[in-house]
Amino acid sequence: MEFSTTAGDGALPVAVIGSGPSGLAAMRALSRRGLDFVGFEQFTDVGGLWNIDNPVSTVYESAHLISSKSTTAFAEYPMPAGTPDYPGHSHLRKYFSGYAETFGLYRHIRFSTRITDAVTADDGWQLTWQDGQGAGSGRFSAVIVATGTLHTPAIPRFPGNFSGEIRHSAQYKKATDLAGKRVLIVGAGNSGCDIAVDAVHHAASVDISVRRGYYFVPKYVFGRPTDTLNQGKPLPRPLKQFIDKRLLRMFTGDPHRFGFPAPDHRIYESHPVVNSLILHHLGHGDLQVKADISRFEGSTVHFRDGSAGDYDLILLATGYVLDYPFLRPELLGGNGPSPDLYLNIFSREAKNLMVVGMVEASGLGWEGRYRQAELVAAYLAAQRDAPEIAGALRSTINGPSPDVTGGYRYHGTDRGSHYVNKDAYRAELAAHLARLAGPAAASGVSEPALAEARR
Repeated sequence: MEFSTTAGDGALPVAVIGSGPSGLAAMRALSRRGLDFVGFEQFTDVGGLWNIDNPVSTVYESAHLISSKSTTAFAEYPMPAGTPDYPGHSHLRKYFSGYAETFGLYRHIRFSTRITDAVTADDGWQLTWQDGQGAGSGRFSAVIVATGTLHTPAIPRFPGNFSGEIRHSAQYKKATDLAGKRVLIVGAGNSGCDIAVDAVHHAASVDISVRRGYYFVPKYVFGRPTDTLNQGKPLPRPLKQFIDKRLLRMFTGDPHRFGFPAPDHRIYESHPVVNSLILHHLGHGDLQVKADISRFEGSTVHFRDGSAGDYDLILLATGYVLDYPFLRPELLGGNGPSPDLYLNIFSREAKNLMVVGMVEASGLGWEGRYRQAELVAAYLAAQRDAPEIAGALRSTINGPSPDVTGGYRYHGTDRGSHYVNKDAYRAELAAHLARLAGPAAASGVSEPALAEARR
């Protein structure tokens, strides 16, 4: 079935795929620019993974933000009064629904619709989908992919065969599922540590297998959410790393004494674990840290340090891979763990193909995703209103991305491949946005702000 997507003026709308935080940000930014758009969401409501009823949601009952509400929320839509400092999925489901309702986004979204293919067509895009009426298709001027980064599990392979159950954390929903079981959690990122803290109250035993060391950040320092203490002008990178590493030692001690390896990177060069409760339970003997897995043998797991243990359930908290099954990989550039996009947003290989939300940064929050979307919307609006300026940005997009590391040497994990420094990244987004507004606006943002962020 062909879906008519032509607006009254003959222009084609923009397609926004996904209605989680990034998708809603994209729709809001487009609406503010007066651009017509259609949102596509395969579930029946907004919220993405934070809507736990969504069959593809990877959150669990105890899931809460690891950044505080004030540093995470959209700037123009603060979380309601009474929202806890670190809201859980039930609060966030209502928050995103309220956001979509407040800004009139619901009427633009086709729910229960899964995109199956997106290909270039003439000077635009042809999308096909499946919905309750079968297959459909339509033409669009641009495609914004906002499907998130935490939906396709990364499943490692280990030698041997395990006779018990192996499950990824994406399938984990509640701690009572672990009752009476000998559980081995593989991976000590934020999800792995959350689940370990859940498991100690129900499982017969809990171990956690790790390959590398981590920095553990408490959620509260001096009675306040930790990420609210360093607002305003950022400290120079070396000074911030020096001070914060020593502050962590004061508040959480040395995780090495509980069995964790020493980190092989400096603080903030990989995502920290915002969970000090796991250290509490380790100190109480409720769980143990194990080395990396060597092999399976029936119900026995052998570890690289020569030790072994017997388990009923292995829970893989091993992260996710970036996956856009409706797009040909070459349209996103590169063959590494992350698409090779200009500023983590713009495809060089396909005109008007953008990704919003493929970015990791400590403290960036949903407002950072909105600023990505704001730049995308400004670029599309410039194609309509100021083609020469839009063309200049397109030429820039075809070149190398600016350095947005802020001087940090991010850890060489797959997740680290799309990591940025919050301040450097926001400064680049602001500078690009100013250039789209014209030479006069650009002159007020450019090099001083960028130089400050890059130091």
